[in-house]
Amino acid sequence: MTRSGFEFSHRLRVRYAEIDGQKVVFNSRYLEYADVALSEYWRWLRLADLPEWRAMEFHVARATVDYKAPLRYDDEFDACVRTERIGTSSVTSIIELVHADTGVLLTQIELVHVNVDLDAGRATPVPPAVRERMLKCGESRVSDTLQHGAGNVPLTDGV
Repeated sequence: MTRSGFEFSHRLRVRYAEIDGQKVVFNSRYLEYADVALSEYWRWLRLADLPEWRAMEFHVARATVDYKAPLRYDDEFDACVRTERIGTSSVTSIIELVHADTGVLLTQIELVHVNVDLDAGRATPVPPAVRERMLKCGESRVSDTLQHGAGNVPLTDGV
C-alpha cells in the first residue's frame, strides 16, 4: 500500500501466537513488527552494499509506540517506513502500521538508534555514505514538504 510520506512498505499478517487473552496483538509484538519492517527497509535501501554499513552497530536509544487501534488475528497490515532524521550518531525512523484493506492507521512507532563503537563503548558518527543513502530515499518527501511549506523538516543536525 502506498502511503503519503513513505516510499517503502512491507506487508505482514498477524499470527495466532502474536495475540493475547483479549484476542488482540500483544503490545510488545508491535516493536517486533517495527524491527522486521526496519530490517526490510534497510535491505531495500541496499545498505549492506556499503562497506561502512557492515562496520556499524546500532543500539535502540528510544522506542515510542502510539497505539491508535488494535490489530487482531489474521489481519493483514502494511508497515510503512521512512528515515525521519539523522543526527551526528543517531537515526530516527518512523514506522506506521496501516490496515491493508482499510488503510486505517493502527499504530505509529518512532525508533531512535544510536551508532555505537563497541570497542570504545560510546556513540560514533553515522558515516557519510550511510547518511547519504538513508536520506536520498526521503528526498522527494523533503522536497515536497519544503515546496508546500508543510511543517518542520529535520535533516541532519544534532545527535
